[in-house]
Amino acid sequence: MAEVDLTFDSLLDLLRRLPPTRVEENVNALCDLAPEYADDLLGNVDQPLKVLADGEKGREFLGCDYNRDGDSFRSPWSNNYLPTSTGGPVPSSRLRELEVSLNAAFDTYREMYFEGGISSVYLWDLEDDPGQGKEMSFAGVVLMKKVLSTPSSDQPETTPSGSWDSLHVFECQERGRSAKYKLTSTVMLVLETKTLAKADLKGVDESESKGKGDVTLSGSMTRQAEVDYPLTNSAGHIPNIGRMVEDMEIKMRNLLSSVYFGKTKDVINELRSQSGLEMKSKEDLLRAELAGKLGGRRA
Repeated sequence: MAEVDLTFDSLLDLLRRLPPTRVEENVNALCDLAPEYADDLLGNVDQPLKVLADGEKGREFLGCDYNRDGDSFRSPWSNNYLPTSTGGPVPSSRLRELEVSLNAAFDTYREMYFEGGISSVYLWDLEDDPGQGKEMSFAGVVLMKKVLSTPSSDQPETTPSGSWDSLHVFECQERGRSAKYKLTSTVMLVLETKTLAKADLKGVDESESKGKGDVTLSGSMTRQAEVDYPLTNSAGHIPNIGRMVEDMEIKMRNLLSSVYFGKTKDVINELRSQSGLEMKSKEDLLRAELAGKLGGRRA
């Protein structure tokens, strides 16, 4: 048993050291190398959400491990597995009604916050026999994806492209007139852009000192939370889950902006000077001259 755990831990450790932008390709390669760990890898490694189409309803939806059965994915719009029906698990009728309402609510949320993209919500029962009059115990996942397309010919070369994938997995346990929610949220972010650099080199023609480069910033972040909300009826889950996901997304966006982007900017500014060596030398001389004059005035 220890050897099995060690092998799986090594696979996860290897994935953490590979480029996040190629996580799907890397997971498939490891599944081919170690097929006995394929299910564990697919269930434990977050991958970019798949965009699928429901031809019957004329809507796009998102696919992940939580709505997958073999090579098919359940559509939240028709409740069918596509592209081929597999007879996979579906929520109870009571939970399906809540799932439809949540998809409509988060469709509005996505349009307001992301101004585009795709969202999907999937629920499943945690009890073998969910009765109509019983307190519900269920789990679910809220998926959102927004893609910034590659810049067109009429846009600047430095226009960024990338994607935002967020997965909010939660469990809910009703307790009388309240409900307890446990949330695990993961955000996968990819940003890519081209840079137009100009080298400050003496004796080199200006046209030859310009160059282009690619900058890629990618990674994932996971946070957890537990909250209790009042609950008067089953429809009360809609604002409760919406508020919980909204608060977590705002918190994670602020963390990405202030901590991750801020730290990256500080490191780049320390490692690479934009002004060139000659300008930096002049700044150092001016700083030393000012310090000398201030020191003489105090004396």
